[in-house]
Amino acid sequence: MHKQTHCMPDHLLFCRAMKSVFLYLLCILFIAACATPPDPETKPLGENVLSKEAIHAAKTGPVDFVVHVKPVLEAKCVMCHNRKALKDHMSLENRTQAMRSGALGAYIVPGHPEKSLLVANTASTHQNVSVMPAVGERLTKDEYAILTKWVKEGASWPSGAAGTLEIVR
Repeated sequence: MHKQTHCMPDHLLFCRAMKSVFLYLLCILFIAACATPPDPETKPLGENVLSKEAIHAAKTGPVDFVVHVKPVLEAKCVMCHNRKALKDHMSLENRTQAMRSGALGAYIVPGHPEKSLLVANTASTHQNVSVMPAVGERLTKDEYAILTKWVKEGASWPSGAAGTLEIVR
């Protein structure tokens, strides 16, 4: 009896090989998509809220709350850190609210940026600690330096309209 050999046509062999390559690439893409970055909590640095002149003035002279601090807090912090958005959490609406202490410690400790949660949480980049702001652009290095210097200088915060932050959404 004559044994018949079954051969696949070339185009079918090519299709079978391409299918294997396609599945291999698909697996690689799937694995890459599932990988988490080493620091998922870190967000890109934002743009400076203050002008170059205002940044220079704050770095070389005393930090003024209304000119240097308030614009940064309004642009990057108070939209979440207010009494309505985060009940019983840090509120930056005014001095009275901002100087309170919470379960984790004091929000702002005049003269001690290292003890102030406002400063600590805006600088954190560890993946197990939520860096602030949680939504939107992070503070720039200049903004962080200005907030730190402001707290170190005593965190002067006026009362009344000058010291009340507008909640912009």
